[in-house]
Amino acid sequence: MGIKIKIAATAISILVISGCSNKSQPNEEMDHSTMNQEMEEMNHDMMEGHMSHDDVVSLNDSTGENELKIPVALERSNEEGVLYTVRAQKGKTEIFDGIETNTYGYNKSFLGPMLRLKKGETVKIRTINELNENTTFHWHGLEVSGEEDGGPHNILKPGEENVIEFKVTQEAATLWFHPHPEGKTAEQVYNGLAGLIYIEDENSKSLGLPNDYRKNDFPLIFQDKTFDDKKQLNYSATMNDDGTIGDTLLINGTLNPKLTVNKEKVRLRLLNGSNARDYTFKFNTGDSFLQIATDGGFLNEPVTLKEVTLTPSERAEIIVDFSQINTANDLALINEDGSVLLPFEVIDQSGVTSRVPKKLNDFSLTDKEMDLPVTKKVELFGMMDMVTINGKKFNPKRIDFTQKQGVTEVWEIYNRPDMMGGMIHPFHIHGTQFKILSRDGKEPPKNERGWKDSISIKPDEKVKIAIQFKHKGVYMFHCHILEHEDNGMMGQVKVE
Repeated sequence: MGIKIKIAATAISILVISGCSNKSQPNEEMDHSTMNQEMEEMNHDMMEGHMSHDDVVSLNDSTGENELKIPVALERSNEEGVLYTVRAQKGKTEIFDGIETNTYGYNKSFLGPMLRLKKGETVKIRTINELNENTTFHWHGLEVSGEEDGGPHNILKPGEENVIEFKVTQEAATLWFHPHPEGKTAEQVYNGLAGLIYIEDENSKSLGLPNDYRKNDFPLIFQDKTFDDKKQLNYSATMNDDGTIGDTLLINGTLNPKLTVNKEKVRLRLLNGSNARDYTFKFNTGDSFLQIATDGGFLNEPVTLKEVTLTPSERAEIIVDFSQINTANDLALINEDGSVLLPFEVIDQSGVTSRVPKKLNDFSLTDKEMDLPVTKKVELFGMMDMVTINGKKFNPKRIDFTQKQGVTEVWEIYNRPDMMGGMIHPFHIHGTQFKILSRDGKEPPKNERGWKDSISIKPDEKVKIAIQFKHKGVYMFHCHILEHEDNGMMGQVKVE
């Protein structure tokens, strides 16, 4: 289901009078006619922005005519010390038959490869900017120093390159990477900059889960787009300050995809890579599945679900047993409104035998963590280009919080509703994985009792998290509706 917004026109005048309009200078006097004109313009803009989220456009059903493309597992470099080289580049991609669309990608024209890392190893990655604009390489969910995180301070200009080095200290997880330049993140992701990171460890190898990449272990990157009449991604024409929503779904960059599987247990790694759209994934048959992992690692035990909702940047790993699902009729993964996202073709072949153990991990919330006082409060508020955190817009020269390396603190994040009702904000913190302590004072649902780096927060909801940073540096925290991030809904924490 999409983001819900209630519209109350009375809020418009209050926002203007309080100085929220960005169309005039702070000390500039306005006569009544000018103010009325600005109010009318803002009213129109806000209605345009919010109506698209109050009644979110449905996605076109996948016809299933194209086999799903799976990102290439990038081969390790022969160069001494450097495991991977990742290039941000422009290109042309045949998304529609016979038509070339201008796109961005990593090491290819659209999207990017999968990088496989192992816990305990030291990794060097060379990043190269072959675009004609500034970019960064942000390692979303990876626990690295602030200098290597790839936030807006870590700009690479056109033609520049950099090598980062870090030791992998976190457990098995599905992470991703994308650009994070100030004010340009949304457009660069929309144009195609996104790639995957798989971390493996001894535990993940021993569990016996489906792990044959491209055969019974599939990443699914969900992104909605709007194409113009020439089948181009015209971001400036479709951009919405409250989050850009499209009518055409691409999974792994594939239009109208289907996935062919054997009658076996299959692992699907779901990533909401969209700018703003939420997805509630379920099967059209009503069959259940097992969720085994969150953003940053395995749950303690599999959770049986019939649907799972992910807001932008959230991940979930699920196991589907296609040997037990009735495939007599068309089988598909659908969205909450019934839109067909991914049809499946189940081949009458048994495939390999894998298992899902009852115990997957030893994640825990300690009594000490539960008893810690709240030391940092984050208030998310606003809409369109008037979004703020704790009443402020992002300033790269301002440090909003400080925290000691290796010390666990409790942050309280509150999504303050406005007079229009408010909207869901997916909240992300760089450079760490955190634990959800409570949602409005209650235990989080079972499928959120694992490591997280992004969390969906509803209007008027208050969430407490326990968070520790393993490394030093300056890290971003922000709304992962990418247009909100670009509009300044972001702060900085300095870890010392």
